[in-house]
Amino acid sequence: MQSNERISTAGNSVHNKILLSISDKEYSLILPHLEFLDMPHHLILYEPDQPLEFVHFPNSGMVSLVIATEDGRTVEVGEVGREGFAGVQAAVGINKNQVREIVQIAGDSFRVKIGALKSVLQSAPELERILTRYAVVQGMQFAQTAACNRLHNIEQRLARWLLITQDRVDSSTLAITHDFLATMLGTDRPTVSLAARILQDKQIIEYTRGAVQILNRAKLKECSCECYEVIQQYNHEIGLN
Repeated sequence: MQSNERISTAGNSVHNKILLSISDKEYSLILPHLEFLDMPHHLILYEPDQPLEFVHFPNSGMVSLVIATEDGRTVEVGEVGREGFAGVQAAVGINKNQVREIVQIAGDSFRVKIGALKSVLQSAPELERILTRYAVVQGMQFAQTAACNRLHNIEQRLARWLLITQDRVDSSTLAITHDFLATMLGTDRPTVSLAARILQDKQIIEYTRGAVQILNRAKLKECSCECYEVIQQYNHEIGLN
């Protein structure tokens, strides 16, 4: 049995889909270990090669998974919102992260110490299965995103990114800048600005200083490449859409 309405011991409402999807019995096991955390913009949850201390279950907002090269360039390879959890390596017994995970849209989350999670998973097979499958699916998303960044044009990639981000935060208004989008898409600001202008001229989005509003989601999907549907299908297969 499971519940669609849950609160933490401190009285915080739970919106993370993993925490809502498990049985009441397994939720009761992890409940004492849930620590509520505000996630302001640009909070870094993990740095590459640093030991993991917590896993995070986002309640709202969006976390970007970013790879940085030695020359300082960065590109986003994945996103985590309330459908998943950050720090997936811990679910398969790896205590280090290979990417930087940084809050790009402010929100909040529940974090659990790695040691506590390992203890809970010994008596929570359903949660262990979900976390392991999510870790595998995230790797598949990484591969799809890498292919998209290499093979598809910037307008398609921008449309894909906006759709995925809207799914994560459940809002048509996204607090993002062109500089941020350029970093996430691994390109420069003028290129992103041109793509955004094309979508705005088609009345698909409206860009104001520091925010993008999605006006027509159906047309935005038409502008995206197939990668959006592929990534969504991965989430659907583990029941976290």
